[in-house]
Amino acid sequence: METLEKTVNGFKSQDIMDTVGAIQSNPEIAKFKFRARNKWISGGHNRSTIQDFYGACTEDETRKEPFVFDNSEPPILLGNNEGANPVEFILHGLAGCMTTTMMLHAAANGISVDHVESSLEGDLDVQGFLGLDETIRNGYQNIKVNFKIEGDLTEEEKQKLISFAYMSPVFDIVTNKVPVSLSLNV
Repeated sequence: METLEKTVNGFKSQDIMDTVGAIQSNPEIAKFKFRARNKWISGGHNRSTIQDFYGACTEDETRKEPFVFDNSEPPILLGNNEGANPVEFILHGLAGCMTTTMMLHAAANGISVDHVESSLEGDLDVQGFLGLDETIRNGYQNIKVNFKIEGDLTEEEKQKLISFAYMSPVFDIVTNKVPVSLSLNV
């Protein structure tokens, strides 16, 4: 007789347990190096490609084609809308990572969710970036995230889901300083 594997929120429970078990037995599996490459095109337009990464003790070769992202600016910021601007990509990355983190941890805890949506808004004053006022931060001063969560859930379960979002790697990146080193190929 065939056993049906339990799936919660699109994650297979056995896959979660297997992954956690593998990492517990060999913590080196948990170390990843993600990469992006970028080329300037013109004005505020540039293009990033993302394909290879290192994880689970090996170079990943599952992506046959790179993901391509055009970065640009709206006309009011001297661009031509060839793509979202980089600070908008940060909101996209934050939303995506918090949602995935929330759903993975919900599945691991047996919490089934029907629907999740989020809206994000970041406040940015370009006077800092333009060097017009040194007292104004170059990046976001504040990011507001609002989740809409639906399912047969208690208020306590919904709050638990929100607590899972705080475990997002991108949430950590945007709320804590990350050392970034710049170098020049010569």
